[in-house]
Amino acid sequence: MESKITRKGFLAKGLAAAVTAVGAATGISYIFKNNSERKNTMAASPILDIRPLGFQWETADPFLFCVHHHDFYPKGNEIMGPAPELLQGRDIGQDFTVKDADPRSGNAWRMYHGAKVPGFPNHPHRGFETVTVVRKGFIDHSDSLGAAGRYGSGDVQWMTAGAGVQHAEMFPLIESNKENTLELFQIWLNLPKKNKFVNPHFKMLWNKDIPKLALKDSAGRTTRLEVIAGRYGDTAAAAPPPDSWAAESANNVSIWHIDLEAHAEFTLPAAATKTNRFLYFYAGDQISAAGTAIGVSHGLRLDSAAGVPLKAGAQAAQLLLLEGKPIAEPVVQYGPFVMNTRAEIEQAFADYQRTHFGGWPWQTSEPVHERGRGRFARHADGHEETASG
Repeated sequence: MESKITRKGFLAKGLAAAVTAVGAATGISYIFKNNSERKNTMAASPILDIRPLGFQWETADPFLFCVHHHDFYPKGNEIMGPAPELLQGRDIGQDFTVKDADPRSGNAWRMYHGAKVPGFPNHPHRGFETVTVVRKGFIDHSDSLGAAGRYGSGDVQWMTAGAGVQHAEMFPLIESNKENTLELFQIWLNLPKKNKFVNPHFKMLWNKDIPKLALKDSAGRTTRLEVIAGRYGDTAAAAPPPDSWAAESANNVSIWHIDLEAHAEFTLPAAATKTNRFLYFYAGDQISAAGTAIGVSHGLRLDSAAGVPLKAGAQAAQLLLLEGKPIAEPVVQYGPFVMNTRAEIEQAFADYQRTHFGGWPWQTSEPVHERGRGRFARHADGHEETASG
């Protein structure tokens, strides 16, 4: 029985092929995720495990998936994509390979599943949530409910797929006179069984509404903390969507971005309840975590009952924290569908074939919005909001 299929793998196969494969045992993974059952190989330390980071990062219940995108795109052409000559030699439709990781090379970027504009053309989801944290650049959202938006520069979109939705996530190269850098995290957060068929919707957490703290250590060095979900002391994040596992404070779901100055010290506090806790060190050189030297591009699984002292090395360090109380229900996942039983996965494919989760009201599978349009969100009910309020 193979491991769960990533978004890349599912979309590369194509939906029709996945439908024919859904009945095969090799096409579905039954995942009872509870990493707290792993043997503690680091006795007397809050660090339970250390793993190198690849493109997709290891997570645990209630999280399903985390990926870090960092692309250094060229100037945008008239349709906000790379110039056609720059696409030569790329595996268009499945371009997940960086030709040259050096940002100065001009080739440190990927098209993903986009043909003319990088990103992810329309694809379905059911049974979980996507939390998309955009550090740099922009995403253009369009979905099968007719909703749309553009967000970036520190904004977060929290989408509850619930009973089912199609959406496109395109990366418009808005700047035509200079390079376009994109950096984002996409996190998949599971929904409990009782909420897997709620109506799909999304909520915007605009950059200005995300709490940001500047914490000084005894030497006056600063740690900057962004509380995207959960709370730090008396500082609480903006409310997540109402059907989210994160909406109940007892579930202790936290998503934090942590930025330590060189040599800065910060203690990750113990959690109020037992959670699965992962800390991802993705930018910098080296940190010390509970006295253990950790090189960049490593993830740590931590004991949430203990505080964890952190100290940056000679360079600033950037980290992402994911933690939450496990949902502790069976997880059956095939690509973009995450349910509790195999029968529910088969039903998800049947429902998608029949309804396409509302159809696709856009003229193209990879829609982008007007170049001059600012950051906005237009919801399915017609309500529109902007990043400026």
